[in-house]
Amino acid sequence: MRLVLLGLPGAGKGTQGRQLAAQYHTPHISTGGIIRAAIASGSELGEEANRYISQGNLIPDALAIAMVRERLLEDDCKLGWVLDGYPRTVQQALDLDASLAEIGSAVDMAIDIRIRPSEAISRITQRRICRQCGAAFHLKYYRVRGKGVCERCGGELYQRADDNEKTARQRLRVHMASSHPVVHYYALDGRLYSFDGERSIEEVFKDVQHVLETTGLAADTGDQT
Repeated sequence: MRLVLLGLPGAGKGTQGRQLAAQYHTPHISTGGIIRAAIASGSELGEEANRYISQGNLIPDALAIAMVRERLLEDDCKLGWVLDGYPRTVQQALDLDASLAEIGSAVDMAIDIRIRPSEAISRITQRRICRQCGAAFHLKYYRVRGKGVCERCGGELYQRADDNEKTARQRLRVHMASSHPVVHYYALDGRLYSFDGERSIEEVFKDVQHVLETTGLAADTGDQT
């Protein structure tokens, strides 16, 4: 089961990706996580990526595919993966297909989680991240109000530097110009499935799970549930 998750920033790709990974015992690969780790390391690659990310722009295609390919070649990805945050341009989608074809693999399905731009801005600006486990929370639905701690592990919550309205609006402009066409790319050969992302997390996951099971992709993961 090799999946890519598509949708506006804040659509819930990370949340659904983590649930899919847990349910089907397959790696959830967040390209945002890969990039942030490189930035935090202070490496030359991280500094180069940060020059683009801090302005709400996409990193160059060559840099992106190099980072993703390296991750997909690791041992835990041999039986499948859930790729979150990549591809973000049609050229990246083409590069990914070409790179996977070289190792006899392919993207099985693209999952498009649809939300309105106004909802995306609300989610981004009110999002908080756990420093310890990486879980994300929306302040509107956050249960441990006023404490600033993760509901799951008790870690400290923080707001990412790029989770502000100005950068969020720029990210949406970039997405519509560069990333939205990726939806049509996967639709052309029947690999695209779209879901209403403004419903509850549980409802969205249930629908995604139904599609995976009816198409037979879930059977390839070794999941016994």
